[in-house]
Amino acid sequence: MTKNVKEVGKLNSLEAGNIVNLIVSRKTELGYMLTNANREEVFLHSSETENDLENDEKVKVFLYHDHKGRLAATTTMPFIDMNSIAWLEVVGVKHNLGVFLNIGIKKDVLLSKDDLPAERSLWPKEGDKLYCGLRTDKKGRLFADLATSEEIETLSQEAPENLRNQYLTGHVYRFKEQGAMIFTDDRYIAFLHEEEADTKLRLGQRLQVRVTFVREDGRMNVSLKAPKEIAYEEDSQRLIDYLEQNSGFMPYHDKSGPEEIKEVFGLSKAAFKRAMGKLMKEGKVKQSSEGTELLQK
Repeated sequence: MTKNVKEVGKLNSLEAGNIVNLIVSRKTELGYMLTNANREEVFLHSSETENDLENDEKVKVFLYHDHKGRLAATTTMPFIDMNSIAWLEVVGVKHNLGVFLNIGIKKDVLLSKDDLPAERSLWPKEGDKLYCGLRTDKKGRLFADLATSEEIETLSQEAPENLRNQYLTGHVYRFKEQGAMIFTDDRYIAFLHEEEADTKLRLGQRLQVRVTFVREDGRMNVSLKAPKEIAYEEDSQRLIDYLEQNSGFMPYHDKSGPEEIKEVFGLSKAAFKRAMGKLMKEGKVKQSSEGTELLQK
């Protein structure tokens, strides 16, 4: 979105989150008092401007609340204002409040815990990015505002059919009952089913995904897993490595429980059996009631 700079004469009141043109009404020891047409004043600290300002000079500023909750101004332009949306980096997490986002000025903005998943493990970590705008509450306090699915859809484009098996990068922007929605760097919308993820995901997490299917509506299904032929090879090598590190024998076989298979190898029972079947067919291992033995070292 295009940022809207409000002129002095058109501003009804000074509100956080807006980029406005104000007039220097007077200098102080610490900075400048700025005013609008209604004679409302806001303070601009000298550390928040690179230039020496003169009385009656017009200055473009962004309004925010300082660490004491007072309305303040800065000549540093943020990544977003009340009329725009951008990817913002998470720079702090406080479980009793939410997450703090860098908007390009010295003061970070809070995304309330009420706007985050109820399950704490799904919260973003520092370094993750969220697609957000700004909002104010009833008290005029400034908060980050997560982009809606509709806003993401407005920015998206349809994916071409030839993307199948291509790798793309993007961020998780929403969770659904059986997976996560991802907005890619190329502005495609993708769905990652929970069975196609080999780890628990976070909101705002950046991922590299493989396109498995392009739907008629231009959206995609994606996976974090390698194509089957590559996955089989990687899983088989994982078993060989384990056997070689344990004198060529392990007490695990096709009848072992899925929980211990997952704990020891990080594989599902089905993936373990596929990898084991591949190794047996190649004559590299043999199984017995006691476990599995490596035949080729």
